[in-house]
Amino acid sequence: MEAGIIGLPYIGKTTLFNALTAMGVAGESGGRPNVGVVQVPDPRLETIAQFIPTQKIIHATLQLVDVAGLAAGASEGKGSGNKFLAHVRNVDALIHVVRCFADESVPHLHGRVDPVSDVEEVELELIFADLEVVENSLKNAQRKARTGDRESTRRLEVLNQCKAVLEDGRPVSSMGLDDADLHLLKSHALLTLKPVLLVANIGEDDLQAQSEPVRKLRSFAEEKGREMVAVCAKLDAELVELVPEERAEMLSELGLAEPALNTLARAIYKVLGLQSFFTAGPKEVRAWPIRIGSTAPIAAGAIHSDIERGFIRVETYSVDDLVRHKTEQAIKAAGKLRVEGKSYIIQDGDVCHYLFNV
Repeated sequence: MEAGIIGLPYIGKTTLFNALTAMGVAGESGGRPNVGVVQVPDPRLETIAQFIPTQKIIHATLQLVDVAGLAAGASEGKGSGNKFLAHVRNVDALIHVVRCFADESVPHLHGRVDPVSDVEEVELELIFADLEVVENSLKNAQRKARTGDRESTRRLEVLNQCKAVLEDGRPVSSMGLDDADLHLLKSHALLTLKPVLLVANIGEDDLQAQSEPVRKLRSFAEEKGREMVAVCAKLDAELVELVPEERAEMLSELGLAEPALNTLARAIYKVLGLQSFFTAGPKEVRAWPIRIGSTAPIAAGAIHSDIERGFIRVETYSVDDLVRHKTEQAIKAAGKLRVEGKSYIIQDGDVCHYLFNV
């Protein structure tokens, strides 16, 4: 799974990307996106390791893409234009970074800090880009629909509905399409169908995220039903450069429980529709990312395709069960070790032992 960081120029996108991935790259090169792997911190792993001694702890990861800053006219090929939009079409979710800090040394593209206006400018470009894709697809859809094929006929209907919504300045996601219609649109990779996480990039003087720009963006997010996280990219970029002891000391001085990047990574995970299950043993305690709603065999495939193919059953318990009973043997004795089959839906935080035969 992959998420793309988008936003206007000069809003701290690449600083945030560098902090998340700790890559320290300088910026985009020739319009090509930076790609990095982000660790998703999960305190439950440390909890498991307290009761099941292990050699190492492995957190879940996801891939992050930092694309060139988007300016007005990108949908028409201006600036990074089509290159930017091509990179965005390949990701599973959008992380829209929005400037909520004032800094005279960092010019704003429009000379003012107005996060809602910035969001609307970027989203309008995505709408224009989707409208072009839909209009270009209609001729082919009309030709196929003439055959009388039911699926082709429905695809044409849905594309016409999308065209009307986009021409009205609204994203396709506002249509409330069902799974069948979403499947028909999958090959079109519409930008305004992707889940979006808004990230308020705040100043070091607003670590509690209570400034007027942040409040405006938060109200906008609530109105649109979006997730929003506030992060000070500049501060977190400094924190990742510190050794753990110095980082903890600095966080304590600032009155923060953890780096905002941890919260952001978990929010990205959530907007991608992911959750974790765990495996635990003497070699490693590990989080495995899976789509919410995955069955036990499908989740097993995250570990190895052989386990999915030869799935017999899964033995599972919760982290709370481990904390309460201290050992897996005690969990089993208490009747809390569940034995599940192929139809079992893996729950977030399940600790799993798979039995398989290939």
